[in-house]
Amino acid sequence: MTWAVLLALAGAFCLALGSALQERDAIRAPGASVARIGFLWHLVRRPRWLAGSLAAAAGVCLHLAALSAAPLTIVQPLGVSGLLFAIVLSALFTRRRVRLGQLLAGLAVMAGLAGLVTLFPHSADSPVLPIPVALALTGCVTAVGAAGYLAAHWLPAGARAVLLAVLGGAALGTTSALARVVAARAAADPVSVLDWLTLLAVAVAVFGGLLQQNAYRTGHFAAAYATLLVVDPVVGAGIGVLVLGERVPTTPFDQVLAAGAALLAIAGTAVLARARNRNPEALRPASSPSTDLVHTTPGESS
Repeated sequence: MTWAVLLALAGAFCLALGSALQERDAIRAPGASVARIGFLWHLVRRPRWLAGSLAAAAGVCLHLAALSAAPLTIVQPLGVSGLLFAIVLSALFTRRRVRLGQLLAGLAVMAGLAGLVTLFPHSADSPVLPIPVALALTGCVTAVGAAGYLAAHWLPAGARAVLLAVLGGAALGTTSALARVVAARAAADPVSVLDWLTLLAVAVAVFGGLLQQNAYRTGHFAAAYATLLVVDPVVGAGIGVLVLGERVPTTPFDQVLAAGAALLAIAGTAVLARARNRNPEALRPASSPSTDLVHTTPGESS
């Protein structure tokens, strides 16, 4: 059990390190405030961003290794400790001081999210998701995400960070739900990985990555990362309940606790979004704008 705890903490640190490294290149990329899909092609050619991606991948592997040695109810709450790691690492990389209010807000988000993942029952049944339902689900997520992406052009940086992170977290949570179905099928038949669900999962993951990196681009990293940490598992759990037939807390006491945990996480995220501790690099005009990556937007205020 001790090794599982250490693996979970190491995984959380690696995920936070990866995101903090990605933030720097997302901010420094040329162009205006909200980037198009070519933005990702720019990022994958940056060594530091790739290093951040490798660190995040290592974090996922460590998290899975921890899950193989300890219950989900222990590993998942430890995983959200990555928020504090991310706040400190981002401040370290940009030579900013970590404010006490940020740490307290981060702790509130962690406590709320840990409560949510602990209170929701975790089913071991194999999920089933027909292709028409999967197409409808991903279509809705993509349509809402695209509308929010367009609306983000006219929002100030703090609100833009939260909106894009919410939409990115929803897309990544949908990816997690699809991946759960694909993984369950692959356990019985590895060849089943090569089907439409896998293609949908990859497409939604790329779209979620675009929204995620644009959220980091605003300079409000702590708020964006906290929002992603909250929305991703909540959307994944919601799809599990509404589409895959998984369970929800059944007793009134657990339901009240789950609602309180959600409110605590949302309140902490709101505090982080309002914090005046924006990455200073995001306040500078981007150099060498590239019209094939982005277009000028009216919502440049912080």
